[in-house]
Amino acid sequence: MLETSARLLALLSLLQARRDWPGRTLADRLEVSPRTVRRDVDRLRELGYPVQATRGPDGGYRLDAGSELPPLLFDDDQAVAVAVALQTATVAVQGVEEAALRALATVRQVMPARLRHRVDALQVTRIVKNSWREADIDAEHLLTIGSAVRAREVLRFDYAGRREMAAGPGEAGPPRRTEPHHLVTWGGRWYLVGWDLDRRDWRTYRVDRMTPRAPNGPRFAPRELPAAGVTEFIAERFERQDPLPCRGTAIFMAPAAAVNDWSRGQAIVEDIGPDRCRVSAGSWSWTGLAAFFGMFDVDFELVGPPELLAAAAGLADRFARSTRPAT
Repeated sequence: MLETSARLLALLSLLQARRDWPGRTLADRLEVSPRTVRRDVDRLRELGYPVQATRGPDGGYRLDAGSELPPLLFDDDQAVAVAVALQTATVAVQGVEEAALRALATVRQVMPARLRHRVDALQVTRIVKNSWREADIDAEHLLTIGSAVRAREVLRFDYAGRREMAAGPGEAGPPRRTEPHHLVTWGGRWYLVGWDLDRRDWRTYRVDRMTPRAPNGPRFAPRELPAAGVTEFIAERFERQDPLPCRGTAIFMAPAAAVNDWSRGQAIVEDIGPDRCRVSAGSWSWTGLAAFFGMFDVDFELVGPPELLAAAAGLADRFARSTRPAT
């Protein structure tokens, strides 16, 4: 049997792992009596953890969101910073995806509602790409932009782009206005994809050059991106300087970080799950692109386009013929 302090930590870990626990199940997992579980729950409540009793044949327990953070004793800014760092950890640090997501769920569960709403507003598409020079990001700016994306509100901001920097200080002009579509990461930098209301076209903005203005503008109905998805849109925008005639996509049954290591910067890798990622790449021929996807030692599913599927079928037939015994 675990000592009291170790048992309390084990009980807290179980309560954080899923929403509801029958009392008898907790007792069996901890190898104690239901009465001991009740006493340990009381101890957690004394420490500030909001453990609620649930109804049922045997009764049970649930760890609810609290009115204030229990010890760890983070202040509000620290709690938000931890949650943002955990949500974006897989962008810059490889091999921590599952642990970061579990830690984020743990921190979020005990956050007050006012903080959970701020963290939930930050929805990020993780596109893994070999990094170049990183830029500093203001966390408050990131949360403000993320909130506008989630609320579908026109975002007003000052922007230090090439044109604005060429104008010199004090000559930046009126704020930019955009319908924010999505936050993405690319090569160690943050970008906002949005419909520029003044230029009447889709734009990508570097977040480190944006200074949001309050208040936001009116709500808007989201427009359809001129691409299959945000990954394809970003790939097209950033790879125009060296266009390849044949581009295709596949779903790999492997973590994004591992595939990105193997691709050596030759593909765009988007995390879509703990063991799944979307890979977009280009080549000078469809057969070459099919061979590129096939060189990874993992199972995968080709998404398209049809030319890629046809080339893969032809390549498979060629390999099959090459392994037949000579007659």
